[in-house]
Amino acid sequence: MIRKDKGRMAFTAHILLLGSGELGREFTISAKRLGCRVIACDSYAGAPAMQVADACEVFSMLDGDALKEAILRHRPDFVVPEIEAIRTETLAEVEALGITVVPSARATMMTMNRDAIREVAADELGLRTSRYRFAETLEEVLAGAEHTGLPCVIKPVMSSSGKGQSTVRDAGELEKAWDYAVANMRGDRRRVIVEEFIPFDYEITLLTVRTREGVLFCPPIGHRQERGDYQESWQPIAMSAKTLADAQDMARKVVDNLGGHGIFGVEFFVKGEDVIFSELSPRPHDTGMVTLISQNLSEFDLHARAILGLPIPEIRLYGPSTSAVILADRQSDRFRFEGLAEALATPGAEVDVRLFCKPTTRPYRRMGVALARAGTVEDARRIAAEAAAKLHIVHEAE
Repeated sequence: MIRKDKGRMAFTAHILLLGSGELGREFTISAKRLGCRVIACDSYAGAPAMQVADACEVFSMLDGDALKEAILRHRPDFVVPEIEAIRTETLAEVEALGITVVPSARATMMTMNRDAIREVAADELGLRTSRYRFAETLEEVLAGAEHTGLPCVIKPVMSSSGKGQSTVRDAGELEKAWDYAVANMRGDRRRVIVEEFIPFDYEITLLTVRTREGVLFCPPIGHRQERGDYQESWQPIAMSAKTLADAQDMARKVVDNLGGHGIFGVEFFVKGEDVIFSELSPRPHDTGMVTLISQNLSEFDLHARAILGLPIPEIRLYGPSTSAVILADRQSDRFRFEGLAEALATPGAEVDVRLFCKPTTRPYRRMGVALARAGTVEDARRIAAEAAAKLHIVHEAE
């Protein structure tokens, strides 16, 4: 597919990107390398993907009228969501008009809401999940906790990066957890999931690529979270052949049910040899930032190729690799980075850094990642953490 833009420049495809954070930024770079024209959309100006895109739009993706107007005005070949807070009914409307939504309007609708994808996985496909209940009031939260038992996890059905998520170990904490979830949920649905706390041995992200030729898998990614948000991820993570095969089988069932083409971040808890489905994102995953240094094709390259229907060679792991986040500690729009040279010179591994160029900081906001590849996962994790610690966000006086 080669399209001409205004009779001057040829593009392989026109892409309307919904959400322009760091994941969208890297995807835009990958798509543009393949000759695409990218229009980056977000609710604020100067978002990371906007800085590398061909054009940008500023509006709330929850505004269905504004979303539809932008799609119909640009008439892209592909609408590619990067965030959860989207008026998904509008995506179904434009898909019915012949515009391709990635991976599909139904998949986006199912996965942008934890309740819908959990019901598909547990009820429709019969996959093993934690015990759970949905709640729209504090009274329903209390009933849900009785069903799951304590400890339990409470999180909004629509959120990202762990926002609004709590682990509750005492019944007296349930009201506080409900209030926290409501205050930090995305979208306009006051609904949470109350789920059983799984004392897992480890958790993984299985990047699953659905292409026109079939389903492909990246080597499994391990990750560590704090406050419900990932702090570091590494690849590969040691798993038995049976456990990995079980995870791949479950991931294939879910993405085949959802349909469409692109990369899916499928998350699992692993306890012993048991694999428990947790969540799914129909797009590149934050823990998959490690693939920027670990693989011959990053998750963003794979997403772009799958969307465009391009060939994907064997996915090869270069070696044990890690990503470690660089976080802000306060609110500011006047800051600078120091220590980049020192971070890149961290000895003992191949080290790289990605700074996201976000216009403002706030506590715990992810501003970049340090990447490391070494002889062992343990060395890569240590060196990536050292590199991240050398990068400082210096806030200037107001």
